[in-house]
Amino acid sequence: MKYSLRRIRLSYIAWLRYARYYNRTMTCTNRDLAKWGLRTGQFDIISHLKKHERVTQSELANRLAVTNSNITQILSKLEEAGYIKREQEWKTKYISLTPAGVILRNEVVPAQEQFRADQFSNLTEEELEQLIHLLKKANQGVNEE
Repeated sequence: MKYSLRRIRLSYIAWLRYARYYNRTMTCTNRDLAKWGLRTGQFDIISHLKKHERVTQSELANRLAVTNSNITQILSKLEEAGYIKREQEWKTKYISLTPAGVILRNEVVPAQEQFRADQFSNLTEEELEQLIHLLKKANQGVNEE
């Protein structure tokens, strides 16, 4: 598809601003999560298990949009720390939180929710809704082939 030079330039600027924002927030998020000895990928799993007490490893990888090898590495670290347990039932691996994982989840998830609210404090609720809509729309245009 052919685009005008203006559209190409605007698309590049939008991507660049988003990339900078993402990198800055990931740095801040990992710094904040370090209080609990966690990184972003580990937090994603802990917070996901808040809603889904027992999920398969492949379902978790799909929902978090990570590879099977990546999820295996992250789960191994969480298991070593005593936050999750993996149960094998025939060919399926199930993941769930341990009691220590539940305690961690109950502490870190609300703290991260507040941390996120602080990061978006300069936007109104209406602007946040608009941002969510625009990011969802932009994501639909991403071809992952």
